[in-house]
Amino acid sequence: MKRRELLLAAPALAWAPSWLQAQTAPAVVAGPGGYPNKPIRYVVPVVAGGGSDMVGRPVTERWGKLLGQTFVVDNQGGGGGVIASQNTARAPADGYTLMQGYVATHGTSPATRKLPYDAIRDFTPVAMIGATPNVLVVNASLPVTTVAEFVSYLKKNPGRVSYGSAGQGSLTHLTMELFKQQVNSFMVHIPYRGVALAFTDLIGGQTQAMFPGLAAAVPHIRSGRVRPLAVTGLKRHPQFKDVPTLEEAGFKGFDAQQWYGVVGPAGMPAPIVRHLNETLATVLRAPDLREKLSVEAIEPMVMSPEQFATFIERDIARWTALAKARNIQLDS
Repeated sequence: MKRRELLLAAPALAWAPSWLQAQTAPAVVAGPGGYPNKPIRYVVPVVAGGGSDMVGRPVTERWGKLLGQTFVVDNQGGGGGVIASQNTARAPADGYTLMQGYVATHGTSPATRKLPYDAIRDFTPVAMIGATPNVLVVNASLPVTTVAEFVSYLKKNPGRVSYGSAGQGSLTHLTMELFKQQVNSFMVHIPYRGVALAFTDLIGGQTQAMFPGLAAAVPHIRSGRVRPLAVTGLKRHPQFKDVPTLEEAGFKGFDAQQWYGVVGPAGMPAPIVRHLNETLATVLRAPDLREKLSVEAIEPMVMSPEQFATFIERDIARWTALAKARNIQLDS
């Protein structure tokens, strides 16, 4: 190319990256009354780097681009989500403070503790994000490969099997109690301060079984240090298609999962809730986000605000009934 042609082409070449970005960037979807016209605070009820945080950040990054505003992630750990929930419930209901509620803040904790907030009355359900199943795993040396064999082992070894959990009242605790209720068998509960410590003793043989979230179990399953027997949920997980669901194994009511969703303070305007719900649904349907969330074994779940509200109510009712039946009531 001659020197004159190069000089004429240079401005066009300089603008090419910006032009390409404009073609690939998602179009901003206008909201009611110009909402949002400033950054949105997104409260995540765990410290930075936790499982909820790893879900919230990729979601809000893409969601913010579609809304045309930045989400400011505000990690508020402590109290099992109580601090974050209280602060969110007290915030103005204008759509500029949202929280990533999950199974602990709006499921198991309301069922087992007296809380300084009401998980239903003090919040506006906005949208579901997604869920990951829990998985029944056993120490690799235990001579069982199926749920039926595990149940048989329990009955042949009464009082000799113990299971670990991430703590009293956690989903790992309640899910195993639901299992014990259905098989009418006994296991000793060993609560830990988090699932990592529980895995250490399971792998070491101090405990024999556990019901962790799949994301936490994946590396240990793939290393062969624990053996998966079944997952919760209504269908097999795409990462472990050879592991059956508990429903398939003959156990009813095991669709419970570790879920994540978005809530705001009670009384949020319906048009803003609808706008947030519809734009988040668009984000969740994108293949690149599904791939990103698969790292945490999360399957996106699109729900309307009304469907999500019903989901929360049913989850609390489920765990409340179990807590009463198993006499599980913890201090706040």
